[in-house]
Amino acid sequence: MDGKKLFDYQLNEEVNLYVLLKGADVRTSKTGKQYLALIFADKSGEVPAKYWDASAEDVARFQVGTVVHVTGRKESYQGSPQIKIDKMYVASDQEPNNPALYVQAAPESSQTMAQEINEYLAEIKNPVWKIIVTKLLHDNGKAYMQAPAAKVNHHAFMGGLAYHSLSILRLAKQVADLYPHLNRDLLYAGAILHDLGKVIELSGPVGTSYTLAGNLIGHIVLVDEKIVAVCRIYRTSILI
Repeated sequence: MDGKKLFDYQLNEEVNLYVLLKGADVRTSKTGKQYLALIFADKSGEVPAKYWDASAEDVARFQVGTVVHVTGRKESYQGSPQIKIDKMYVASDQEPNNPALYVQAAPESSQTMAQEINEYLAEIKNPVWKIIVTKLLHDNGKAYMQAPAAKVNHHAFMGGLAYHSLSILRLAKQVADLYPHLNRDLLYAGAILHDLGKVIELSGPVGTSYTLAGNLIGHIVLVDEKIVAVCRIYRTSILI
């Protein structure tokens, strides 16, 4: 082991490292043989690979969210890097097999982001929005701080949802400072809650995929349902 990560290797260089299986799709080649289309991931990024002639045991063994040790070569395919696999096995408990070690994370710590989000929450004066946002953050806080904001591209890493929402909050503050007639409470509440439904829509930061509810309903309706549920619970307080 040389301590390198996926993107530390140059093209045509031999690779020898532990990676997370972020994707593992069973496919059939032109010759009718089964193979696995894999996505290797670590904190440096993601690189695809193919595991040819995959048996039923291989399919069962190499599941999304599994840490594997791989040796092979980093090559170029149609202008993009990929890993040509020589050998691959599932990492044991005596090896670094914790998926969290290989997941990309937000550039700010969850503790720092949570503190700043709570500071914005404290500035919301409207009692209705205060109740709704406080309740939903309390009920979904852990998932909210760990969830990605998307499966790919859009803050698709651990803590991406909180980082994206905090970025919107910071923009909302600048806009409200420039235009004092705007409803600052509504801006802050919307920034915090607008993507909260993604804690249900997406499976999480490891091997992110769309859940059944995510595919059938989507995060916009899911968060709307959560808001309505809070209103029903606290309808007396909200009406007052």
